[in-house]
Amino acid sequence: MSERHHPLSAEDIDAMIEGHQVHRDVYTSQRVFDLEMRHLFANTWVFVGHDSQTPNKGDYYTTQIGNQPVIQVRHSDGEIKVLHNRCPHKGTKIAIDREGNTGKFFRCPYHAWSFKTDGCLLAIPLKKGYEGTGLENTDNAKGMKPVGAVKNYRGFIFARLTEDGISFEDFFLDSLSSIDNMVDRSPAGRLEVAGPPLRYMHKCNWKMLVENQTDTCHPMVAHESSAGTAVKIWEELGNPEPRPPAMQIIAPFMSPYEFFENMGIRTWPNGHGHTGVHHSIHSDYSAIPGYFEAMCDAYGEDRAKAILDENRHNTIYFPSIMVKGPIQQLRNFIPLGPDKTLVESYIYRLVDAPDQLLARTAMYNRMINAPTSIVGHDDLEMYERAQEGLMSDGLEWVNLQRLYPVDGEDFSEEAVENGTTERQMRNQFDAWRKFMTATMRHCAIGTPEAAE
Repeated sequence: MSERHHPLSAEDIDAMIEGHQVHRDVYTSQRVFDLEMRHLFANTWVFVGHDSQTPNKGDYYTTQIGNQPVIQVRHSDGEIKVLHNRCPHKGTKIAIDREGNTGKFFRCPYHAWSFKTDGCLLAIPLKKGYEGTGLENTDNAKGMKPVGAVKNYRGFIFARLTEDGISFEDFFLDSLSSIDNMVDRSPAGRLEVAGPPLRYMHKCNWKMLVENQTDTCHPMVAHESSAGTAVKIWEELGNPEPRPPAMQIIAPFMSPYEFFENMGIRTWPNGHGHTGVHHSIHSDYSAIPGYFEAMCDAYGEDRAKAILDENRHNTIYFPSIMVKGPIQQLRNFIPLGPDKTLVESYIYRLVDAPDQLLARTAMYNRMINAPTSIVGHDDLEMYERAQEGLMSDGLEWVNLQRLYPVDGEDFSEEAVENGTTERQMRNQFDAWRKFMTATMRHCAIGTPEAAE
């Protein structure tokens, strides 16, 4: 199933997924990657940003959905819009700064076509030169093209590139409970982004990063050199108490298999799922003075306890983000090629909560996810070794067989299983196949234009 010259069909994509295993081409093939950009990232709901990144009218933030450059902007009516970052005239990128304020309109730096912040065409210099040409009947005259659909869910902005497709609610279903819990941890029920994200380039396929977020059989192995060393030093010091926040963060990575087995994994349809059904590595952080009292004032004691007792570890929102509710973190996996992924690690402030919570969150991000992190480099080396190893002809298939039921699986229903199962990885590939082929099956697959 290595690279061939004919266009890949929906049947070719189907053949790459066999229940307990996936073909290596899903990680290594440029043609598969190109199809992901055209179909998977266009047909699913993909994270764009947070509304607190664009708080004022005219504020914008540039990013990408798959390989499509987009702009998140606060329109004059106060609503968030997501536009393709492309002038409809010659195709010039409208905004090249990461963020800024454009005022009441965008202006193309090439020929000065201007557009309202909802993308509508505002003005063209020397417009009389288009009189009688029929420009008004073209898509170019409509202005900057908005993405197919946008949803602001409790401050988190998601977009679907295609105009038609699965609704936001049907795509995420009950998985949105993880975002709800993260936001509800604020006494005000609101988050604010805390500075720009940490950005970290990885020389591997984006799906490796997503899979690893619910891989609970690697921490005590891959992180022995980092977390294991820290724990050993702490033990040599006599395990002094109370443990500082840094040790509270890093020590649980060395928890035994039984800890992760009992943790549990929940899966939802469409590739979403989370570790930490019963407890997580975040469960035993020390209390922050005044926080529980603020939560009780906001929600009442019973509701406050219910919110804070939910300690989910990593929640995957397929295809490309992970959130950690207990420490208000989001990781965005941006695919740049079959073997290149940019990882953005955001942290959020709980509005009206003690500042110590944000300090702990920032410490976690620096220790685990930064380019200068202690733990993250363990994972990075494993990803890069895997990407290189998959080029070997020793085997063509990647095994995802841990706790696989021989009679197959149904991913259309929510399920809770042993915390070391690879079901969530299989769930992601079930969704991958579904959304990769949804529009391909309606195309003339035999033509390069339709298939690729």
